[in-house]
Amino acid sequence: MNKIEQFLSHISLELGYSALTVDAYRRDLHQWADYATGGSLETLVPEDVTFSDLRLWVAHLAGSGSSPRTIKRKVSALRAFYRYLLRQGDISVNPASRLVLPKPSKTLPVNVRPEETSAILDANIPHDDFAAVRDRLILDILYSTGMRCSELIGLRDADVDTVKGELKVLGKRNKERVIPFGPELAEAIDAYRAMRDSSPLTSVCRADTSAPLMVRDNGEQLYRKMVYNVVHRMLSKGGAHAERLSPHVMRHSMATDMLNGGAPIATVQQLLGHASLTSTQVYTHVTYRDLKHNYQLAHPRAQINKGGHYGH
Repeated sequence: MNKIEQFLSHISLELGYSALTVDAYRRDLHQWADYATGGSLETLVPEDVTFSDLRLWVAHLAGSGSSPRTIKRKVSALRAFYRYLLRQGDISVNPASRLVLPKPSKTLPVNVRPEETSAILDANIPHDDFAAVRDRLILDILYSTGMRCSELIGLRDADVDTVKGELKVLGKRNKERVIPFGPELAEAIDAYRAMRDSSPLTSVCRADTSAPLMVRDNGEQLYRKMVYNVVHRMLSKGGAHAERLSPHVMRHSMATDMLNGGAPIATVQQLLGHASLTSTQVYTHVTYRDLKHNYQLAHPRAQINKGGHYGH
């Protein structure tokens, strides 16, 4: 096993990094190794790598059009990898310790308007169509709970209690959290379960604690591309006007609507599973943007006239 695979095994098995993060780090580190060795991964000698080598690669990424956010992730992977090598005694000096993380451009989260979401979720669907019932439930769960796409895919049937109105989610770094939900979602889940378990093709064994809640038409577990396609199709068909139509947009929408509804930011942080309040605070900028827009529309001294000036 080469040093990169040893490191990836370490962050996966010992640190509990998600499979998505491990895969991203694998791609980033292999890209670096290919650049450093001309495509011969096995010839990479960690001790021979210098700070200048790493800095040249970062400059190469920037010159190739990589975004600051992408470069930041790749630099984070390098720093973590070389810290690991230093602790293991494979290198005596960490060449990545002085690498600076570029500041990503600040982009506000995109959200779907609550009236658009409600119209899509309340639209009539054929209740004897398993795919239609399941697809709407996918959107409903994402919006009602704010969970990540990967969390929805990994959601176990045994962890969803429609009587109590709560579910358990295994989030990043294998951290578990409990999310409450309302009676409408509980009713939708019960209806879906009844339809799912009425067919030998899609039914799951309730005694199997690892069985997923959501399944495909053949009874297999969902996958990311499918969830993305379901959300994109439903939002597009429903006339949603967000710039991006993805599962994560529903997470953004839930957080924004909760804050607009008066929920404390600490509550939203807990629901989303954010380790830091800083991650949640980005949604306060979205609500302030709406506040400013509405203020400029409504206040006579704040309205912009044809000349581009405020007031009348």
